[in-house]
Amino acid sequence: MPLTETPGTEAVPDTRLRWWTELPLIVLVYACYSAGRLLARGDVSGAVDHGLAILKVEKFLHINAEHPLNRLFTSEAWIGVPADFWYASLHYLVTPAVLIWLFRSRSAHYRAARTWLMTSTFMGLIGFTLLPTCPPRLLSAGHGFVDTMAQYSSYGWWGGEASAPRGMGGMTNQYAAMPSLHVGWALWCGVMLWRYGTTRTTRVAAVAYPLITTIVVMGTANHYFLDAVAGAVVMGLGFLLAPYVSRVAERATAGVRARITVVSAASRDAEPSIVSAGCQTSAGEHIPRQRESRFAGGAEPSAAPTDAGDGAPAAAR
Repeated sequence: MPLTETPGTEAVPDTRLRWWTELPLIVLVYACYSAGRLLARGDVSGAVDHGLAILKVEKFLHINAEHPLNRLFTSEAWIGVPADFWYASLHYLVTPAVLIWLFRSRSAHYRAARTWLMTSTFMGLIGFTLLPTCPPRLLSAGHGFVDTMAQYSSYGWWGGEASAPRGMGGMTNQYAAMPSLHVGWALWCGVMLWRYGTTRTTRVAAVAYPLITTIVVMGTANHYFLDAVAGAVVMGLGFLLAPYVSRVAERATAGVRARITVVSAASRDAEPSIVSAGCQTSAGEHIPRQRESRFAGGAEPSAAPTDAGDGAPAAAR
């Protein structure tokens, strides 16, 4: 008797979060982020022009806070050195830590938060590609900036070329400055800590981390103030687009699961073909329907020992 399902009790796809599926996804996004920064190598002269244009706009609006901050970080090593460590490290430590915290403690909100972060990151890669920008530290000395990463390189693992480890500066795109994903990711971390943290410490960290990161990226001459603003804008756009991205991803996943289910059901329901189905065969017969062809016309097989099998004795003559 065929089984029937009561309406409303159909099997629902298992959508629980699993670390062994999430981890490769996060690694893939980070690999795309790193590769995108490498591929987005624009013309150096064009990147310098973009940087000077941003600086000109900031001076016109009197918002070029990079100059006084950079002078402070350059003259005071007790500020500049921790700032360089902050810039070179926390970007890659705090964001994964917040993701893990959400995955383990706030799993109901993890998927939406992860999609928001990934969407904004890919939008930032588009910005790197379309608008390569020379950071303040790489402008000529006449513009008044000092590269604190180079000045204090003896204190850390980074080299004078970039925040990458020594000898690996050539593997980074130093003109991927607009927008600042240092600020964008820090803002995302701050929002997560503020919304889902339950202690006063998490609330303080939610405000302090993106604020200090913004000051650090300007004081170390790695970003303009408008780079930081652009990083916040990208995160805002990513927040608005994330629900649509989630729906598209869910539809694609549901389609793949449905196809897999159909294929699995077809393979389970397929019955193995039996070569001798409906045939009467004896021990010496190997061809299907051999007996029907031998006794065509309704003739019955005789009881002679010749039909008893290969091992039967021959009839007496």
